Amino acid sequence: MRRSNARTVNPNFEKDKDMDPVKFQFRSPRPGFRSSNSKHSNPTTKFWFYTSISIALILFCYILFFGNNNKENKKYGVVIDGGSTGTRIHVFKYEIKNGNLVLDFSVKGLVSMRVNPGLSSYVEEPESAGAALGELVEFAKRNVPKEKWGDTEVRLMATAGMRLLKSEDQERILNACRRTLGDSGFRFHDDWAKVISGSDEGLYAWVVANYALGSLGTEPSQTTGIIELGGASAQVTFVSDEPMPPEFSRKVEFGNISYNLYSHSLLQFGQSVAFELLRESLLSGGQEMAPGSLKMEKQMDPCTPRGYNHDQEALNLSPTLLIEKNRYLSTLLPNGNFSECRSASLKLLKKGQGSTFIPKLTGKFLATENFFHTSKFFGLGQEAFLSDLTIAGEQFCAEEWPKLKQKYHSSKDEELHGYCFSSAYIVALLHDSLGIALDDQRIGYANEVGNIPLDWALGAFILQSSAESKKQHSKFVVGTVSEGHQYSPLIILCAVFLVCVFTSWIVSKWRTPPLKTIYDLEKGKYIVTRVGRYL
Repeated sequence: MRRSNARTVNPNFEKDKDMDPVKFQFRSPRPGFRSSNSKHSNPTTKFWFYTSISIALILFCYILFFGNNNKENKKYGVVIDGGSTGTRIHVFKYEIKNGNLVLDFSVKGLVSMRVNPGLSSYVEEPESAGAALGELVEFAKRNVPKEKWGDTEVRLMATAGMRLLKSEDQERILNACRRTLGDSGFRFHDDWAKVISGSDEGLYAWVVANYALGSLGTEPSQTTGIIELGGASAQVTFVSDEPMPPEFSRKVEFGNISYNLYSHSLLQFGQSVAFELLRESLLSGGQEMAPGSLKMEKQMDPCTPRGYNHDQEALNLSPTLLIEKNRYLSTLLPNGNFSECRSASLKLLKKGQGSTFIPKLTGKFLATENFFHTSKFFGLGQEAFLSDLTIAGEQFCAEEWPKLKQKYHSSKDEELHGYCFSSAYIVALLHDSLGIALDDQRIGYANEVGNIPLDWALGAFILQSSAESKKQHSKFVVGTVSEGHQYSPLIILCAVFLVCVFTSWIVSKWRTPPLKTIYDLEKGKYIVTRVGRYL
């Protein structure tokens, strides 16, 4: 019995046996197919994957660092310095970049205006203080765009002149000022108008000096101390490692650095008030009388050049001040003598300081305000020695008043006659009291560094604005903006970046043919290769 499926011989077999045997190959008509010899990774897929990530990164960095460049980020701040002899307003233009305060020190970026007299002179008519402040407010409005008024903070900080008044008199003057500032259109709260302490004033002066010198934010040992000589007070502020009483100790944090400062204010020992106190002490302190003046009962005034007429000074006083001062203006005999004036100044300083704690002065120092003005008047450089000032003061005090007027004809009389006292007082304060050597190279005299004025009001603004920008930057990094509960731009950008990366990964997986196990007839075994998705 024969099988129905028995194999039959192909009659053409003999004819075709010399032909090459047929090789069976499985090829997909689709481009996704790869033979077993192809690489498992597709260069094109890698290219698109990494390109997508690069584009996302570039977009992220651009928006983060440059995205707001076309947006107007300029801001304004206003600080009013209520000094003892006048009131000055400062308008600051600035912006916050990456959490850092960037001030504009151009001609229009920092503008100031001053009016006289000081706020303390309105003690009898406090409402007039508010009216005087109105002139300064109008100046600020001309220098701040109207659309920015509501976001621009205005702060009033009164100093030594106001500190000399009783607290109830201070409040009456401040309340009048608060009403003016509250109606100004700027952003203002009543507690933003206040009398600051002498320690605060010295602290702010230290901040602006080191900001201008580029040492704010560096190691404490690299900072520069500050010595101010204002009209009604003098301030000494510097970094010290010595243990000190809490009333003289101040701590400042800037960036990641913490500074331990000694800060002390000598109230009533500013140049103008000290001069008045010294002349009063001459009347009651048993100073030697001038020869032949017993009948006139006149006391010698070693701090005023000979030949100066006090009656002329009296003509420039207000009626109230004239009554108060007339008793000694008419009983002092000018007799300029630098050494005696210096001794009288030191006696006054010792009486005022008492047992005040002052640590050893370390590092470099800048002497500002009246220190600088006196040094400049005598034509001394910013790095002049105290010995140079001593020589200049001796020559000035010994000169007759008519000759001084002729030599310094452009100076006003009330300012000119005071340089005998100021030169002697500075040497008494810095050398005899604080212990700075006459040839010490650590001290310089300046009122600005570069184009940055060494004004304590600017230091107050820097310290306050830097603290605010630090808070805002922290909010930017960690979460949400409080107003409107909108998500932080940084969070949104991070989310966009992650979405881009995830999308690129999905696309790469979709474009890459899947692995599949097939039987290779040629090799006679199973192999793993990539095949098209639509086979």
